[in-house]
Amino acid sequence: MSVDRSVVSPGATIGIIGGGQLGRMTAMAAARLGYRCHVYCPEADCPASQVAAATVAAYEDHRALARFANRVDVVTFEFENIPAESVRVLSRHVTVRPGWHVLETAQDRLIEKPFFNSIDVATAAWRPVLSRSDLESAVAELGRPSVLKTARFGYDGKGQVKIEDATSLDDAWSEMKDAPAILESFVDFEREVSVIVGRGVDGAASCFDVVENRHRHHILDQTIAPAPITPALARRAEEIALRTAETLGLVGLLAVELFVTRDGRLLANEMAPRPHNSGHWTIDACMTDQFEQLVRAVCGLPLGSTRRHSDAVMTNLIGDDANQWLNILRQADARLHLYGKTEARPGRKMGHVTRLIPRKPEVIGEN
Repeated sequence: MSVDRSVVSPGATIGIIGGGQLGRMTAMAAARLGYRCHVYCPEADCPASQVAAATVAAYEDHRALARFANRVDVVTFEFENIPAESVRVLSRHVTVRPGWHVLETAQDRLIEKPFFNSIDVATAAWRPVLSRSDLESAVAELGRPSVLKTARFGYDGKGQVKIEDATSLDDAWSEMKDAPAILESFVDFEREVSVIVGRGVDGAASCFDVVENRHRHHILDQTIAPAPITPALARRAEEIALRTAETLGLVGLLAVELFVTRDGRLLANEMAPRPHNSGHWTIDACMTDQFEQLVRAVCGLPLGSTRRHSDAVMTNLIGDDANQWLNILRQADARLHLYGKTEARPGRKMGHVTRLIPRKPEVIGEN
């Protein structure tokens, strides 16, 4: 039976599964509210371990997980590519927010897509692909171009193959390495947007403003806050995020990525029950940022105001981009955030910079 305590008071210790930059920024937000953090990750000297205590052990090490659970008062996670069974094990010893069932839904596209469709949230047309013959049948139904994606562990363009007219299905299936996958119809979208919602123990929920995400080489390059879309479309995006979080019974943070089609429809792409790269702008431009909101939610505290006091453009610093740190610091409108990673590899997120644009006084009270 899971242990549950509704409110975790300041002075307690929050356990964070995963030691990347999202865990690092969560720990920094928690410290502002008087909490300690303890991260659990397989790698030593991860970004989060530089600002919090750390347990270094495999995610599948159930004994280490139990020892970790005994050292913390509540647990959350900073990314979803961890075994749901490990989170289930933790929940036998300590409150985990969001719960393992939320993680299980979000980390597997073969569960996530039917979930969206079951709550009347539209997605691109898709088919399960469990074999080479499944792929051939799915392509015959959905046509080309289409996109083959691994069911699990895909991010930043990894685990994806675009099926075009000249694409060999044998080669495409080989790239999946026999892992379960889905095929999605190709969406010629106008833009990608995302919305982050925080939901508390009491069911109260609040969305941050909808943002536009622009990618470079399949990795998020810039987030524009707010997204240049109509208020009606923004409200529809928020409604989708709120419905998703409520149906999941989520306590914590949920990011929902959506395609805006050229005829004005919204199609859910994927969700992440954790802080999200597209929410980093909130640190500098909102009354409460996404990381503090996560802390508030998982500790059973009142949610903070998500009001945006400035417009913002967040730019990821990928690989050697981080070498421009000194020039960035010279810019009056730039807020630099580096993640403490020692090796700048191509495609690796080393930090981000947020440039603020003050809102006009007459519109500050809109949200």
